[in-house]
Amino acid sequence: MPKISFDSLSTFAISLLSAGGATKEESSVVGPSLATANLRGYSSHGVMRIPFYLEMLKQGDIKSDVSLDTISNTASSLATDGNWGFGRLQAGRLLQQLVVKAKQHGVAIGTIRNCSHIGRLGEYCEIAANEHGLVSMAMVNTHGAARRVAPPGGIRPRLGTNPLAMGVPTEGAPVILDFSTSATAEGKVRVKNIAGEEVPEGWLIDKDGNPTTDPATLYGDPPGTILPMGGFQAYKGFGLALMIDIFTGALSGGLCARETPITPKGNCVFFMLIDPTHLGGGDLFAREVAQLVDFVRSCPTKTGVDEILLPGDPETSNTQMMLANGILFDQGNWDKLLELAADLNVERPAELQ
Repeated sequence: MPKISFDSLSTFAISLLSAGGATKEESSVVGPSLATANLRGYSSHGVMRIPFYLEMLKQGDIKSDVSLDTISNTASSLATDGNWGFGRLQAGRLLQQLVVKAKQHGVAIGTIRNCSHIGRLGEYCEIAANEHGLVSMAMVNTHGAARRVAPPGGIRPRLGTNPLAMGVPTEGAPVILDFSTSATAEGKVRVKNIAGEEVPEGWLIDKDGNPTTDPATLYGDPPGTILPMGGFQAYKGFGLALMIDIFTGALSGGLCARETPITPKGNCVFFMLIDPTHLGGGDLFAREVAQLVDFVRSCPTKTGVDEILLPGDPETSNTQMMLANGILFDQGNWDKLLELAADLNVERPAELQ
C-alpha cells in the first residue's frame, strides 16, 4: 500500500487542483486542508475528494474565483452567501470575520448558504482553539441534497449525515469533538466502495431495510441508507441530525432536506465562536478545563485498556504517527488520484519506502 509524506501529499493536492482549474488561492487553501484531513486520520475528507471537486468545477456546480457575499451583518452575527465557491475557502473567510466579532463581543454566530463542501469540520475548531483561544461549534447539512440517512424504522433516506464539531482550547492540544450524526460519514463508505472493500456491520441497510456490508448499496437505485448514530437509541442521532438541518439550512436562508434537490450538493453552514474571557473569565476557564481533562484521564481502566482517550486524542496520535511514517493509502483510492494526475499532466509524488 502506498505511503506518502505529508509535505509531498500537500504539494500534490495543490498541483491537482491548480491543473484542474482552481485559482492559486483556492488551490493553496483547499489542497493542504485535504492533506491535513488525511494526516488527522480522516481519509473520507482528504485528497480522495479532489476528483469529485474538479468534476463539480467542470460541471459548474462549484464556481471558481467568487466572493463571499454578506446577507446580514450585526455586531455579533454574520449571514453570508458562498456563491457556490470552494467551501474550504468560503468557510475560512467566514471564520476569520467571526473571530474578530467574538473577540470584541464575546460571541459570534455565522452562516453560509450556497456553499460547496467545506471539508472536515474539526479543522475550523482547531483553528479557533489553537490560533485564537476560542470555544467553537460548527455544523453543516447537505443543502437539501445528498440525502443518506433514513429515520429509525424507515428504509429511504431523508437527511444527510449532518456532522457536528465542537472545540475547546487547553494548555496542550485542544479538545475537539467531530462526528457525523449517522453511524458513519458518507465519505467513509465512498472510500470503501472505491477500494472494493466491505464496510463494518452496523453502518448500512439495503433498500429493503436489511443490514448489509456492501458499500455499493448506498449508491443504488433505489439506494440503501446509512443508519443513524445511536444503535438501539438511533432516535437520538437522528434527532440531532434533524436539529442540525434546521440550524444550518433554515437559519442560513439556505435549504433543508427535501425529496427533489434544487441545488448542487454542498453545505449550509452554522458556526459559533465564544471568547471565554467575556464570560466567566479566561483564567478560570483554563483552570477548570485543565482540571476536568486531568480528572477524566485519571479514571482507572479495565484490563486491556492502557489509557483514557478524550476527543481529539486519536487525531493527535494519527498526526504524530503519519508525520513520522507517512500517510498510508489503499491502492484503489491512490490509483484514482494517479489517473487524475495523468489526465492533468501532474507529476506523481514519490512514495516512501
